[in-house]
Amino acid sequence: MPQRKPINWLNTSFLLTTPILALIGTVCLAVYGHIHWQTWVLFTIMIFACGFSVTAGYHRLYAHRAYQARWPVQLFYLIFGAATFEGSVLEWCTDHRNHHRYSERDYDKDPYSIEKGFWHAHIGWLIRLDIESRDFSNVEDLKANGLVRWQDKYFVPLAFFMGLIFPTAIAALWGNALGGLIIAGFLRIVMVHHSTFFINSFCHIFGKRTYCKEKTAVDNWVLALLTFGEGYHNFHHRFPIDYRNGVKFYHFDPTKWFIRGLSYVGLTTDLKRVSKEKIERTRQQAAG
Repeated sequence: MPQRKPINWLNTSFLLTTPILALIGTVCLAVYGHIHWQTWVLFTIMIFACGFSVTAGYHRLYAHRAYQARWPVQLFYLIFGAATFEGSVLEWCTDHRNHHRYSERDYDKDPYSIEKGFWHAHIGWLIRLDIESRDFSNVEDLKANGLVRWQDKYFVPLAFFMGLIFPTAIAALWGNALGGLIIAGFLRIVMVHHSTFFINSFCHIFGKRTYCKEKTAVDNWVLALLTFGEGYHNFHHRFPIDYRNGVKFYHFDPTKWFIRGLSYVGLTTDLKRVSKEKIERTRQQAAG
């Protein structure tokens, strides 16, 4: 039986501390009436900025190269992606590419394999993450990007500045610095964390295998509502090169709409799509 990896105390401490600070801090601020309405607006803006930076940026742009983006869009993804405290693009993408490569093939090489259980896929893999064992050979293409190298080099100060100092400073403009730190900082970090983690856990158990019965990934429209469209996960694992996750007109996939919207003003290009005929043929084969 393989030996369990030691606990990564840095990750564990952060993943335990942030929800405690978010919960206790939010309750205390609410009880004493110290949350300004502008702070909730800032919280919402940060949720969207960080959420799209993970789904449209880290995931669909960098991990899967499903489209191309101009440097201002990339810079936006990199600075607000750092604010999520989910690692640099290089760290995030090497893990995610291994997940796609080894899912259903070799669960020991899949960082967050559902074969090791819901808890492991959701958050347990981060608690026992051995950062020294990461092999970045699968992200050589990303290393050629100067902005990506910059973010990786300065990730820690960038994460703390954009994730905590920035919302605190903005909220201080209307006299609610503590609210900015707790609400737009810690609470927002926790919500973005677990919306990402849900894709690794819930979206490999609860839903439909619409396009491939062999994949553990499932399509779950409820999770799509919580994750900017990432819930159509069976489609994504079957067609990872497609910039869309929800392909039907009624699928809730704001990340797809965001990427397409930017293309209308020339900020994104080369949006990759699998043909309707191939998608329908694959769906019918899975149904049969």
